[in-house]
Amino acid sequence: MKKVIPFILALSLVACTVAGCGDSQTDDPSDNTSTRTITDSVGRTVEIPTVVEKIVPLGNTPRMISYLGLADKVVGLGGMDASNVTPVTAYAYANKDVWANVPLVGTDAAGATDYYPEEIISCDPDVILCSYTKELADEIQTKTGIPVVAVPMGTLFETDYKDALRLLGNVCGVGARAEAVITYINDCLADLATRTAGIPDQGKPSVLGAAATFKGMHGLDGVYTKYAVFEVISANDVTEGLSNTSGALLIDKEQIIVWNPQYIFLDSGGVGLVRADYNDNPGLYAQLTAVQSGNLYQYPSSTSYYSNLEIPIVNAYYVASLLYPEQFSDIDFNQKANEIFSFFLGIDNYLSILESAGAGYGKVTLG
Repeated sequence: MKKVIPFILALSLVACTVAGCGDSQTDDPSDNTSTRTITDSVGRTVEIPTVVEKIVPLGNTPRMISYLGLADKVVGLGGMDASNVTPVTAYAYANKDVWANVPLVGTDAAGATDYYPEEIISCDPDVILCSYTKELADEIQTKTGIPVVAVPMGTLFETDYKDALRLLGNVCGVGARAEAVITYINDCLADLATRTAGIPDQGKPSVLGAAATFKGMHGLDGVYTKYAVFEVISANDVTEGLSNTSGALLIDKEQIIVWNPQYIFLDSGGVGLVRADYNDNPGLYAQLTAVQSGNLYQYPSSTSYYSNLEIPIVNAYYVASLLYPEQFSDIDFNQKANEIFSFFLGIDNYLSILESAGAGYGKVTLG
């Protein structure tokens, strides 16, 4: 990496936020050997090329850079084997043709982080992007000799996700697209929150998110707690108080009978397990109001190789349109869903792709 004289270096070291909004630049930007200095999300000072043309995204950054329109700049990829990609891993499915010949240089399968320094070096990227710790980012940079920029993993619908998008946009020269994505997210969340804000608690039906996807698929006993999809629409979640953090866990199915939610929403991937369990335990399901009244529904999982972003937003509109039909009477769900998918993925009618894979939206019947 090019050395710069102390005087220029001193001028170039400017304050930078944790989100990496500020950077310093050296040399002529028209010269592709010029560099600039940024501060990444874990406080590391990193010298990167002024113009980034080739990237290796690891961790959750492949999803984020796809939202930013950077898929064609990927020369090496961290993720799952292409044969395992389904439409529920929306960013990877949307780019399956673009990335068909891009080598896999890392994986975080089953929560185990692994990367392949030799393969990364052979890809000759300008920069490596990751959502890892400071220690791991330093390790990768030391072993490859290539600049590594760490961004937040991204908490669904929270500020750190937007910080990550903004930093990636800065590094890769697509700041305007990053701001457009952030604005779109904010507009969707504000619309959902505004429509549901005035609904009195006593008028809200109770709801449960089950067949949760975490460390694999689960049946009815896998439930979401403090689920962002429910939180953003102020749903009457029966798991309230079960956990202080957003996540998923296994519970005794007898607890679901005690809660007896009026609506149950299932991750599409776990519906088969629920049906199999119903065949073995029909009496248990017969006690559930949601089953008796036909208010058992499926939607695509919010989680597939880290958390999706576009799918949870669509899921929130779907759940809200069922729970609060009056407040969402002007929304055509299919049209809204495809608008959201098109914005993030650049694919028209992605809803039909999910439906063809059995991961669409709709009622679930048992027996």
